[in-house]
Amino acid sequence: MAADRRAKAATLDLRRRLLSSSCRLFFPENPVKIIRGQGQYLYDEQGREYLDCINNVAHVGHCHPTVVQAAHEQNLVLNTNSRYLHDNIVDYAQRLSETLPEKLSVFYFLNSGSEANDLALRLARQYTGHQDVVVLDHAYHGHLSSLIDISPYKFRNLDGQKAPLPDTYRGPYREDHPDPAGAYASEVKHVISSAQKKGRKIAAFFAESLPSVSGQIIPPAGYFSQVAEHIRRAGGLFVADEIQVGFGRVGKHFWAFQLEGEDFVPDIVTMGKSIGNGHPVACLATTQAVSRAFEATGVEYFNTFGGNPVSCAVGLAVLDVLKTEQLQAHATNVGSFLMEHLSQQKAKHPIIGDVRGTGLFIGVDLIKDETLRTPATEEAEYLVSRLKENYILLSTDGPGRNILKFKPPMCFSLDNAQHVVAKLDDILTDMEEKVRSCETLRIKHPPGSTGPGCRAAAGSRPSNLEQGNLVIKSAP
Repeated sequence: MAADRRAKAATLDLRRRLLSSSCRLFFPENPVKIIRGQGQYLYDEQGREYLDCINNVAHVGHCHPTVVQAAHEQNLVLNTNSRYLHDNIVDYAQRLSETLPEKLSVFYFLNSGSEANDLALRLARQYTGHQDVVVLDHAYHGHLSSLIDISPYKFRNLDGQKAPLPDTYRGPYREDHPDPAGAYASEVKHVISSAQKKGRKIAAFFAESLPSVSGQIIPPAGYFSQVAEHIRRAGGLFVADEIQVGFGRVGKHFWAFQLEGEDFVPDIVTMGKSIGNGHPVACLATTQAVSRAFEATGVEYFNTFGGNPVSCAVGLAVLDVLKTEQLQAHATNVGSFLMEHLSQQKAKHPIIGDVRGTGLFIGVDLIKDETLRTPATEEAEYLVSRLKENYILLSTDGPGRNILKFKPPMCFSLDNAQHVVAKLDDILTDMEEKVRSCETLRIKHPPGSTGPGCRAAAGSRPSNLEQGNLVIKSAP
């Protein structure tokens, strides 16, 4: 605990000297030093309390006592690899199977979501005998070499085929399209056909059940079912990445892919992050047929830490908390409340172009222009910075880094939601008052000059920020 007493500046200096600059911090200009967490709150070295709106890893709450106790008690008895017979791993597999369609009956345990997706790729290629993968544009599926190559969010020249993101707000087929699900699914079919004409064969379609880093996207109903038909017709498998959105986060269902309907069943489901509430554990669920094809290679699958007694005890505890605290229903109630109040802010503040989500998975799309829906990137960055000053931790995502993403711990409350919306309203109102003030001052000054805190330039909406101050571009 001695490091907790180290001055924040000293910690930052050590980090800059010892860690790669590619390992980035939130709020790099003035990072927060967090030393403690409890529930939906984080605490810095000075004891200041921050409301955590984004940590979907601490799924049932930071340092939940039930989860901590389960890990502690199992650590006191045994922790070893899964080559020894132990009840925890089979108990955990059985409990997970009860949440999934009957077809998904074989489980592999791993340490991270990246490992789970890497194994999914291996399974799909072995089962199909094919190599290529279809992914959504702007997707992210992990940091291993095999996954960066199919993650256009991180690496644009990917080893796979990209299909358009099924975004009905700013994609090619929008909310006014008569059949956006069919139109976006046809794009996947076109990608498959183009690959096949080049002699390529499709092993799998990978997608987050709700694309997250792409901007908190809610695909149109029926999209995944139609995509699955196209992929399976091409001999490939459908992989549902639930690493960010599973375990009741969407409220209405335990798994986000279940939003598509009871008849839709992926061939592989991957899990991570929230599965262990911060403990490094992950899982892959698949069918007997896919598993048998992998077993036929004769290559043993062994993961030193995957499925160890402590990890499985933690996983079981997370499932217990979700059930006893009724967090799935809680996500529905609080998420609906938050969506409703954010939608009220949309009606009040023109910068909010879209509010979308389900349960405690919500995105707020900030725009510069209502017609063009140009991403308000700088404004989003400024807003997040101001929220941090008000002890609220939020972040942005999406191709334009303009989507406010809400993925808080599942214990996030109605009072928390009301508090965040009130602060959001205050900051946006202040931003708009600055805009109006600058426009008024612009009239009183000769062309080319600026009023205090403003800069005259081409444009009609606030579009830049400098050193934490709003910089306005006014029409000439």
